[in-house]
Amino acid sequence: MKPAAFSYFAPRDLDEALHLLAHHAPDAKPLAGGQSLVPMMNFRLAQPRVLIDLNRVAALSFVNDANGVLVLGAMLRQAAAERDHRLSAAVPLLADALPLVGHETIRHRGTIGGTLAHADPAAEIPAVALALGAELVVRSTRGERVISADQFFLGPLMTALEPDEMLIAVRIPRMPPRTGTAFLELSRRHGDFAIVGVAAQVTLDESGRIVQAALALCGVGPTPVRARQAEAALAGAEPTDEQFRAAGALAAQEIDPASDIHASADYRRRIAAVLVRRALSPSSTACSGEELVPWLIDITSP
Repeated sequence: MKPAAFSYFAPRDLDEALHLLAHHAPDAKPLAGGQSLVPMMNFRLAQPRVLIDLNRVAALSFVNDANGVLVLGAMLRQAAAERDHRLSAAVPLLADALPLVGHETIRHRGTIGGTLAHADPAAEIPAVALALGAELVVRSTRGERVISADQFFLGPLMTALEPDEMLIAVRIPRMPPRTGTAFLELSRRHGDFAIVGVAAQVTLDESGRIVQAALALCGVGPTPVRARQAEAALAGAEPTDEQFRAAGALAAQEIDPASDIHASADYRRRIAAVLVRRALSPSSTACSGEELVPWLIDITSP
């Protein structure tokens, strides 16, 4: 339960952090909140030779709202994001998901950028980023580039980041008018990783038909999964229970979950169908994580 030996640096600005990362790559690892990296180091699942602590880089902790896009600094604490009224007004789907991320003490240390860069396929925030078409801003001493969320997540704990690159911000489009959102998940206990989670956003036109739907699932594959066939089936349709049930069935067919000690692949598919249907229903925003547990009694008849 002790990490392997490593060198430690605590830069005070972004340029210093990037130069340290460039000099020590690929043996260096940035440290954000440490809620995932430190336990992995203690179990020696991760053994970076150099740790670059970003907690003194104040320029990476911010919320900017301009030109229809919410920009979040990578070191923004999840608890701070959870309390930010600008965020909840502009991107309510992210506000829906944040209370389900671990426990409150974890969210006080964990960061938005940290959970995205860690890329756990069962984590909530990567699924939200994928559903909303977020853009991830990464930088190195070689320059800056922007990676779309659907190209960022490559596999379990694997991203498109190069060894000398650092995630510095995420850009998320503001929610359009006549739009509803919900994030629902099933986990063994509140604060655990999701067995299945669903991020949903639906926009209606003035006549009440669905203009656009976004559905992303976590816990059902090596990365968060966008249910594009279900989205396409919803576009132009009436927002009815029948349509939502059909979308849930389609989403369950699009995923290829693994079986593990927590749930079988078939169980995850059945859960996914139910959660998609409920996330699309207008009353779903009133549901909390704890309220998902009784749904197990009706999981056999989604």
